[in-house]
Amino acid sequence: MKQKIGFIGVGMMGHGMAKNLVEKGFPLTVLGHKKRAPVEDLKKRGAKEAKTVKALVDASDVIILCVTGTPQVEDMIYRADGIRAAARKGLTVIDCSTSEPPSTTKIYADLKKLGVTFVDAPLTRTPIEAEQGRLNTLVGAEPKVLKAIRPILEAFCENIFHIGGPVSGHQIKLINNFFAIGQGVLISEMFSAMAKVGIDPKKLVELISKGAANSGLFQLIAGGGAEGDFERMKFAIANASKDVTYYNRMIDSLGLIGPVAVALQQSLKHAVVLGYGEKMVPSLIEAQREINKLK
Repeated sequence: MKQKIGFIGVGMMGHGMAKNLVEKGFPLTVLGHKKRAPVEDLKKRGAKEAKTVKALVDASDVIILCVTGTPQVEDMIYRADGIRAAARKGLTVIDCSTSEPPSTTKIYADLKKLGVTFVDAPLTRTPIEAEQGRLNTLVGAEPKVLKAIRPILEAFCENIFHIGGPVSGHQIKLINNFFAIGQGVLISEMFSAMAKVGIDPKKLVELISKGAANSGLFQLIAGGGAEGDFERMKFAIANASKDVTYYNRMIDSLGLIGPVAVALQQSLKHAVVLGYGEKMVPSLIEAQREINKLK
């Protein structure tokens, strides 16, 4: 018999994950949300809706969190009517959000005292792959815990990477996102240079596409940007700024010096201040044009 799943956060990524769970036979309960469309769609597919976190916990063996970041995760765990208050021994909580490692460490320890297992399993890829059930997940958990939850993760993931023990999933996710987001900022600055010297950016895309620097991410950001399509990579600039902020805090806590990461954070914050926060990462190209007063 399949475990009963409670899902919190049926947004751009979460809807596809939850859809795959319910369509693959997992009893699913989702937490009610002010954005009704994804909730109503999941209910039509067979999911149930819980009006409170307690009701969700009571109906579930495993809770999946897919929210924006650390503040939202901590709110769901620690608020007066949150998961910790409603938790019972044997419950498992899987955090698929991109969260800060010190917070993950604390939550893991606090829930362990209650007999609750907390797993960090952040994701890579986009809402497109979420709908297709083809995400990647980076799991921080003991091997026996991963074995128990693997069928759940397989419902919406193509690749499951066991990184190590608790917290390691969130640590590697921040490192991965630093690399990926950094490419977005580099490409945006390259496009401004191309505009200034008067060369069509399609020429740059053609050149890099034939060399070792080509990648799927380059095609999403630069390939789309050269065509005026800034929506191919479904990841908001505000979220990118948040993730790089988390990364900088992590390396600072480790005693590492990261001048590139600091510059990257400043560039992203500038784009957010200019009003690009809710736009997708390829729109950094537009932000750089505005910063440099280019057409």
